[in-house]
Amino acid sequence: EVQLVESGGGLVQAGRSLNLSCATSGFHFDDYAIAWFRQAPGKRREEVACISAPNDKTEYADSVKGRFTISSDNVKNVVYLQIKDLEPEDTAIYSCAAELVFGDCGYEYDYWGQGTQVTVSA
Repeated sequence: EVQLVESGGGLVQAGRSLNLSCATSGFHFDDYAIAWFRQAPGKRREEVACISAPNDKTEYADSVKGRFTISSDNVKNVVYLQIKDLEPEDTAIYSCAAELVFGDCGYEYDYWGQGTQVTVSA
C-alpha cells in the first residue's frame, strides 16, 4: 500500500525556518517523483517543489525559489522541504504527492498525503 505521511508543520514566527518531512512507503522510492504542494485558505493548490530521482532533478515554483529547498533521503525514503525566511504568506496546508507513472515532475500525481499545517505569525 502506497503511503505518504507529512510531518513538521506548526506555528512559527516570520523570518524563521522550518523543515517538513514526507515519509513514504509502499513503492520503490528511487523510481518516482515526489512533489510538495501547498494550499492557503481561499487559494488554489500550488505545486512548490518537486524532486525526480530517475531524472536527478529538482524543480521549484518561481514564487518560492531561493527560500525553499527540496531534498531526499533515499535510504529512509523520506523527502524533505526546507523553508527559510518564512513569511505570513507561506501559511498553508503543505502536502506531498507521488508521481508513479513517469517518475517525473509536471505530471498528474497519483498518491497524496494528508498534509501538515504551517502557520506563520507576523
